[in-house]
Amino acid sequence: MISRRTFFSILFATCLAFVSWLNFVPAANALGGKQPPINKPAPEFTLPTNTGDGEISLGDYRGKWVVLYFYPKDFTSGCTLEAQRFQQDLPQYKDRNAQILGVSADDVDSHAEFCDSEGLKFPLLADTDGAVSKAYGSWMGFFSLRHTYIIDPDGILRETFLGVQPVIHSMEVLASLDELQTGI
Repeated sequence: MISRRTFFSILFATCLAFVSWLNFVPAANALGGKQPPINKPAPEFTLPTNTGDGEISLGDYRGKWVVLYFYPKDFTSGCTLEAQRFQQDLPQYKDRNAQILGVSADDVDSHAEFCDSEGLKFPLLADTDGAVSKAYGSWMGFFSLRHTYIIDPDGILRETFLGVQPVIHSMEVLASLDELQTGI
């Protein structure tokens, strides 16, 4: 007999897999809402973080590339794998003058536990009401969808990833950063 927690974890993972499967649609009609336009200013935000810095704003990172990734829930298998891959590649992001910021509807305490558990050294932001996820077209009722956005040092949105596969996603983002940085 499986525990109630295991049952709900499996149920949640199945729902997320289904939502991810549905997520392979054109950007303008993406599941989660209208996507912000490429080559325009990225939606500004300020959210609480687990890092002890109180709040983080997009504007805090002017002069750096920002990899803003939205994910459904701390401690779930796909979200853990995605975060682990970003952490594993963190030195490569630093070499590219890029800051990783993770966003989900989990609260700051959950983010702190998740970072401690997985050894994550980048900020996770608590979008508990979904306002920022909505602004980025990444909100599905009560959780953020697995979307990623690359924002340049001037705050301009340069790339959107909607069909994210956690196993290879960090490599895709690094490759895109390389292309974007050589084109500037």
